[in-house]
Amino acid sequence: MTVRRAAELLGAARNGLALTGAGVSAESGIPTFRGEGGLWKRFDPVKVASIDYFLADPSAYWSASKERGRVALGASPNPGHAALAELETAGRLAAIVTQNTDGLHQDSGSRRVIELHGSGRTVQCLDCGFREPRSEVQARLEVEMPPRCRSCGGTLLKPTVVLFGEAMPQAAVQEALALARAADVMLVVGTSLVVYPAAEIPLVAARSGARMIVVNAEPTPFDDLAEVVIHGRSGEVLPEIARLIVDG
Repeated sequence: MTVRRAAELLGAARNGLALTGAGVSAESGIPTFRGEGGLWKRFDPVKVASIDYFLADPSAYWSASKERGRVALGASPNPGHAALAELETAGRLAAIVTQNTDGLHQDSGSRRVIELHGSGRTVQCLDCGFREPRSEVQARLEVEMPPRCRSCGGTLLKPTVVLFGEAMPQAAVQEALALARAADVMLVVGTSLVVYPAAEIPLVAARSGARMIVVNAEPTPFDDLAEVVIHGRSGEVLPEIARLIVDG
């Protein structure tokens, strides 16, 4: 019944908005950060993913990121990604705001994707500004640690993602908040809702009158605010919601 109610709400949405987190991509084989088997269970996030530590020793970041980067680059969108793209095409979602940096929403066909934490598919040299694909840097990690810039030879090559201690991309944050204020339905998928300012987005939508749907494997702090809460796998739940909307 909750899936059908979610479909009723989204099916009537004129300005639906989705917020997605690592749980959406977990079904594509990309480990989460905080969940069981997540990256932060194995590494200290401050030491391997903060800007201060990166500047002092970039090899610590790259050593921890090496495996995850290989997995992310080889991953493909799953049925949850595809369902979100289908909902956008059907006019039920105005955009997807994501905490993910893997680019799988774009690969699945979603057109308007706001990346709150940047993109992991590009690497930039902090010395000279030269950019290159993460895939090319990933290939060099087997023989070069830390990797060196192909332009200037520097070792401060950093993926265009937001590390701890860095400012969020303000243009993306402001766009996401504007979409939240205009939303009539807020779909939250695969996120624990404990990281701010991302977690602020559904709150802004709810305060502006949006009805909230939460689809997550585990309970979230906002479940009490949602009209529909589904504790399940997004790759199973979202296609069913999309099917009910598209097929009527």
